[in-house]
Amino acid sequence: MRGAGALLEELNVSRETLSRLETFAELLKKWNPKINLVSRASLEHLWTRHIVDSVQVFRCVRPQGQWVDMGSGGGFPGVIVAILAAEEAPELAVTLIESDQRKSAFLRTAARECGVACKVLSDRIESVPPQQADILSARALADLDALLGFAERHLKSTGTALFPKGISWGKECEQARRRWNFSAQPITSKTEPDAVILKIEGVSRG
Repeated sequence: MRGAGALLEELNVSRETLSRLETFAELLKKWNPKINLVSRASLEHLWTRHIVDSVQVFRCVRPQGQWVDMGSGGGFPGVIVAILAAEEAPELAVTLIESDQRKSAFLRTAARECGVACKVLSDRIESVPPQQADILSARALADLDALLGFAERHLKSTGTALFPKGISWGKECEQARRRWNFSAQPITSKTEPDAVILKIEGVSRG
């Protein structure tokens, strides 16, 4: 696997954005022992496993309107999206949904420390009012069937959902099609060759 620096260069991240990402990384390392934002094992690979992985999600679309990230947890990809948007898409409105109050506090602190704007909704995804998102994302949250249920509630009919998935993504699509109609474009992950980002549109009940 290539290093994070090479991947970030390939993903075309500016020096100013990189500085914000470094601020975020240090803050996460400081908070992680208290509230377990990422596993201890994956903390060693924070840049490739989490940060670069989130940058590539942002790169899958032309970001505009409202981006809603569900189950934001440690800020992936939600806070990373807000950091990239600060310079590249300043008109983008970013909303993070996270039911855990301590993680919500981290997300608000991270946004403030990194000097970026995003709204944090501290509630369950199914309890939050429909968001009418132009772009909807979720990472390591649920299987595709459940994610499409959330998309039905929070995604505009013309919107795009971005769901990173592991090696079993094909099976998840097959199972989800029993209940849902949707188009899915698998975009191969730059950090994990067997993984993809599913770019999903046209979600409706089957």
